[in-house]
Amino acid sequence: MVTYVDAAQKTHRTAGVIPLHGEAGFAGMRKAGSLTADALDLLVDAVQPGVTTAALDKLAYEFARDNGAIPATLFYKGYRHSICTSINHVVCHGIPDDRPLREGDIVNIDLTLIVDGWYGDSSRMYPVGEISRKAERLIEVTYQSFEAGLAQARPGNTTGDIGAAIQAVAEGERTSVVRDFVGHGVGQLFHDEPNIMHFGIPGTGVELKPGMIFTIEPMINLGRPHVKVLSDGWTAVTRDRTLSAQCEHSIGITETGYEIFTSSKRGLFNPLEARKS
Repeated sequence: MVTYVDAAQKTHRTAGVIPLHGEAGFAGMRKAGSLTADALDLLVDAVQPGVTTAALDKLAYEFARDNGAIPATLFYKGYRHSICTSINHVVCHGIPDDRPLREGDIVNIDLTLIVDGWYGDSSRMYPVGEISRKAERLIEVTYQSFEAGLAQARPGNTTGDIGAAIQAVAEGERTSVVRDFVGHGVGQLFHDEPNIMHFGIPGTGVELKPGMIFTIEPMINLGRPHVKVLSDGWTAVTRDRTLSAQCEHSIGITETGYEIFTSSKRGLFNPLEARKS
């Protein structure tokens, strides 16, 4: 049973209770999402061979501090960093460290900034120098699958429509969709209802209504979809050690479609498109 409630009435996550936000919520998300996108833009030039992910984490932290924001992951459930850095076969929640990035790596950087109590959540891919064609293709498919899911984000459709569209593109290109991690409601809570699966059956799941705010964040593997979490309790990797990629936006459902809150003003969300321009 799914219930839709005024977001102002909701202070914690409750299964099946989906908050609907008004203009004030959308305004708060625009501000948080815009700053998150600016931080991820800042990291584009910093991601180079020889740079450590710890250095990138420091840059993100300093940007947040200087702009009156709080990195949501810092001390979240014991996590001690401002970003997640997932390199090559790491699917998500990779932990920044002192190992330098190498030419040909691909890295997903996931960042959520809290601005005035609102959570702007986004991630994108960063190629490190020149990357292989197979890595390039995986990034292409990941972004294409994301765009296919995004196109289904409108009132009257369902969460299953989003997942089915992502799955169709990814599997049509002989890649696989990770099942273990999903998108989620976001707003004044980091993780809220509903879950947004990146696979599924059209017409199933939760009906999309104006005022819903959530992330779409498909994780696409070059090999099989299976993952395992390492002993640190955070880092998820592909079981078959093949490459993985991800991209993520925070969006809101409007009366006619969707609004992206975490768009890059510089057009840098998709690294392959940005390199062409």
